[in-house]
Amino acid sequence: MMKTPHRLAGFFSIPSPLRLMHFSCLADSGTKGGNLQTIQNGLKGCAGLREDLRRHLGQVIKVPEEILDHLLVAALSGGHSLIEGIPGIGKTLLARSLAKALGGSCKRIQFTNDLLPTDILGTSVWRQDRGKFVFFPGPLFANIVLADEINRTSPRTLSSLLEAMEEGTVSLDGRTLELPRPFMVLATLNPMEFHGTFEMPEAAIDRFLLRLKLDYPSSEHELDLYMGLGKEPESIPSLIHAQDWIELQQLVPKVRVLEPVALYAHRVILATRDHPAIRLGGSPRAGVSWIQAAKARAFLMERDFVLPDDLKELAVPCLAHRLHPRDGGDATPFLEEILGEIPIEA
Repeated sequence: MMKTPHRLAGFFSIPSPLRLMHFSCLADSGTKGGNLQTIQNGLKGCAGLREDLRRHLGQVIKVPEEILDHLLVAALSGGHSLIEGIPGIGKTLLARSLAKALGGSCKRIQFTNDLLPTDILGTSVWRQDRGKFVFFPGPLFANIVLADEINRTSPRTLSSLLEAMEEGTVSLDGRTLELPRPFMVLATLNPMEFHGTFEMPEAAIDRFLLRLKLDYPSSEHELDLYMGLGKEPESIPSLIHAQDWIELQQLVPKVRVLEPVALYAHRVILATRDHPAIRLGGSPRAGVSWIQAAKARAFLMERDFVLPDDLKELAVPCLAHRLHPRDGGDATPFLEEILGEIPIEA
């Protein structure tokens, strides 16, 4: 017997009592119309989803809880995630498990240097019995797409993926086709020292809301794998339906960002542009994406307003891959330096 999906059908009637000190008072004073009530209605159910997701995915794959939280942030904000790590540490299993829990479909694309755009988009085939061309969709037509080893493919195929990520549509045979909703790409990136990998263009990297780094599991969890104690993704119940996922995405933009929080984000972005060790600082799109992710995190934490802590928690996964140091390498140390120097003004 199929398990009943997560209780989101009734969450719209559940109010949230959560308010946090000064920022809470400012948020309440800035409430307009039915915005506060609308966002409060979804908070409890989303928090329950977060706990259920941790519990069920933890029975299949052992990854840090913050990784699961960040993936849920991307799912709720409509963004895409770039997962870095060596082959064989469970990236595909993680994508399949997440899709099962969120009630969506999942497809995997293995990127290679000879992969063509039609290999991921699909193609039209002449059907003699119907007397017309029939379109057969490619693996890009799924709710969650695992783009494996994205830095092994050609710029032409990569551009097709980027269009899908940016617009939620694909162009084929002179037509524009809508992708399933919700739509989320989890792309894996191999380290540059691996054979056959190419450097990703800045514009391509910038399309990803978050960059996450997945490492080896702990010795205890790896031993469980050797003993066959882990479960299969098929054992994970569908915690929500795809339509519930869409409705949650529609609630996240209603989370409020107060002026002190927005000013803090702006000062951080400006500081990345002025830092002597950074060649290319954060763009306006980087700042907007950072705020977007912080709204989703606040929603997960049962709040209808963003705190500076939300921004700080997501600063590295959301901004570091968008910054380009003069000497190359990772911008995380410079970003952490900036975060430590800029005060939060209430």
